[in-house]
Amino acid sequence: MASLARVRFLVVDDNGHMSNIIKTILRGFGAVHIVEARDAAEAFHRLKSDAIDIIIVDYQMEVLNGVEFINLVRKSSDSTNRFIPIIMLTAHSERSHVLDARDAGSTEFCCKPVTATELYRKVVSIVDHPRQFIKAGNYFGPERRRKADAKYAGPERRKIRPENTAPDNEPTQLDQAS
Repeated sequence: MASLARVRFLVVDDNGHMSNIIKTILRGFGAVHIVEARDAAEAFHRLKSDAIDIIIVDYQMEVLNGVEFINLVRKSSDSTNRFIPIIMLTAHSERSHVLDARDAGSTEFCCKPVTATELYRKVVSIVDHPRQFIKAGNYFGPERRRKADAKYAGPERRKIRPENTAPDNEPTQLDQAS
């Protein structure tokens, strides 16, 4: 695991107490550069003015929730970094919320009450095992499949050919078999 001292975090949470807990956990990992935003609008502005490497965003916020914020980052024409890794942090761990976050382009999903171990695991996953970004239909974000199953032969098996690969941080269009 690379040192987290160089990783620049943006913590987006309208609950000051929770934001302080996340910042304390990150500092415990050795993180030094932590920027905070209280809502999605402020966070989007921070992305334009600050160099950020990883976003940790709460699901339930006023005006724009975490999923709407992720959609803004991934799909807005004035987004400064559509490829930035985003960890969705929420007390709402119902399947529908997990799927909404995933489908918006969340890189990781972490449930509250958050533990240092779980958050560390998510950050390490992002830093040590970055996922390729794809554009498929209305979805733009990190590849949702974490492993290739060579035995799967179903109708949605992706055909990956050399021409479908792209340099780091470039989206690819992966074809689906008919």
